[in-house]
Amino acid sequence: MDLVLPLWFEIGSLVLLSLILLGDLLLILKRPHIPSTRESTLWVVFYVTLALLFAGVMWIIAGPEYAGQFVAGWLTEYSLSIDNLFVFVLIMTQFAVPRRYQQEVLMVGIIIALVLRGIFIMLGAAIIEQWSWVFYIFGAFLVWTAWRQAFPGGDHDSDVKQENFVVRLLRRTIDISDHYDGAKIRTVVDGKKMWTPMIIVFAAIGVTDLLFAIDSIPAIFGITQSPFIVFTANIFALMGLRQLYFLLGDLLDRLRYLHYGIAFILAFIGVKLVFHAMHVNELPFINGGEPIEWAPEISTWMSLGVIVVAMTVATIASLVASAREKRAGTTDAATAAAAVAPAGTESAAEAAAVVAEEKGTPPTVDKPGTDSR
Repeated sequence: MDLVLPLWFEIGSLVLLSLILLGDLLLILKRPHIPSTRESTLWVVFYVTLALLFAGVMWIIAGPEYAGQFVAGWLTEYSLSIDNLFVFVLIMTQFAVPRRYQQEVLMVGIIIALVLRGIFIMLGAAIIEQWSWVFYIFGAFLVWTAWRQAFPGGDHDSDVKQENFVVRLLRRTIDISDHYDGAKIRTVVDGKKMWTPMIIVFAAIGVTDLLFAIDSIPAIFGITQSPFIVFTANIFALMGLRQLYFLLGDLLDRLRYLHYGIAFILAFIGVKLVFHAMHVNELPFINGGEPIEWAPEISTWMSLGVIVVAMTVATIASLVASAREKRAGTTDAATAAAAVAPAGTESAAEAAAVVAEEKGTPPTVDKPGTDSR
């Protein structure tokens, strides 16, 4: 059964979300700054709470099935958006974007992503409406994407390299200055109007958003076929992404197993799509064009459970591995300090303190019997 929601709810939701995004953008333009951890945390909590409240309203208006579809879709797109942040970090680093102006770049990236995903959602909904067999293609594509995510043959640098063609094209066709001029994309150098490197950053972000939209839209259509749920789940996943970028900071580098969790989710949804295609099969060369009755229909709540478990396991495993490496590094530092300790020192703790004093850094090992505080 297709989801039918009151028109006032759909229009009201989209207007409210647009106003929130507009207010967020105006706040950045009026006061460009590096958000503190507290500020970023409050914004992320606000947007997550807003998404959960929206799910609650969906539960009341449309029932638990569609509320579950929204939550599952939102979590899937949110996890993919976090993966998107890795590439944003590389782009910011590659083009040396001043940290003060990274908020503007991220907000432009979010707006581009919303426009691109809106286009893909409309195309996807129209295609699914006409040809149900497209689920076979979507499913196979997601399984292939999952394999590429789990075994990239490199890392996220490959995603950045894909923008090199666009960057080279821009440099050949327009005049670009060597230095940034705040967050401006146009500047004047020696009396001549030129583009700033910010235009290249926006182009790179746009290409990245396009690549992620191609991956993410089939994934969420594997959870729900409601264009309204698909679009609102994408909006909520992208809202707060800017603040999440500054909140996570160096933590992104510690989430080393996140891509495995995302790969598992994509593979699961891909298999689910293939099962769904089999269940509604119309292709004449498969089972004589008849639905395959034994093909299981995976429920929304099972999908939600798999998504939550996959992301939780990937996050915990990443943090545990990072903490273990940090402890190992501390032990290695203490051992190295002991090896080069001056004569007369009696323990690794004293050796570490001597070396730390020479280097001007805190000791790596506390002295026995002292309070580390």
